[in-house]
Amino acid sequence: MSAPSETPRTVRRIGSPAAVALADLAAIFDDLQTVLLCCERLVTALNIPEPDPVVVESLWTTALLSYSRCFAPGERGMNLTEDDVTALELEGEVLGWHKMLRQLKKHYADPGTNPRETFEVGVAVADGVPQGVAITSTRQALPDTVSVHQTGAIAYQLSQRVDQRIAEHQGTVLEGARALSPSELETLDEVELTDTPEGDE
Repeated sequence: MSAPSETPRTVRRIGSPAAVALADLAAIFDDLQTVLLCCERLVTALNIPEPDPVVVESLWTTALLSYSRCFAPGERGMNLTEDDVTALELEGEVLGWHKMLRQLKKHYADPGTNPRETFEVGVAVADGVPQGVAITSTRQALPDTVSVHQTGAIAYQLSQRVDQRIAEHQGTVLEGARALSPSELETLDEVELTDTPEGDE
């Protein structure tokens, strides 16, 4: 096939089922990339003598939420499934780790649970007489680098699978668009693109 005679100047919004499904896949890919970025930064944040618990919890929570969102069922069925996880070429209990990540997400996202500490109240007693109230807490351990590496490895492998599906859907969408006449293309809404800033080459 010969190359286009001129550089495309406009982008038209496609609303076909294949195009909408492609947008879903792009969102899943973006979530997996977010998981990878969080894992990379978590490794750095954990490899210091006294990790900042706020930074670690923020990154870990974002990673868990982003990962779980990839498996949320949608009406177009583009979400990842446990079959995608078991098909990965990774050693160990990959599916078990996947399920644990989903459970951790529920724990960190539960509005009624403090994910970092468990509190208890007791009474301080001396000679059989209450002397005061004591509030004690047990802090949850921070994720370790092994857990972070395992999570990143799964996210990376899954992103490769999603990338392949994106390429396949792009072909389907393009084929459908090429079946439209020029007048039909003109009726599609134009997508506004941000101009790329000019700079030194």
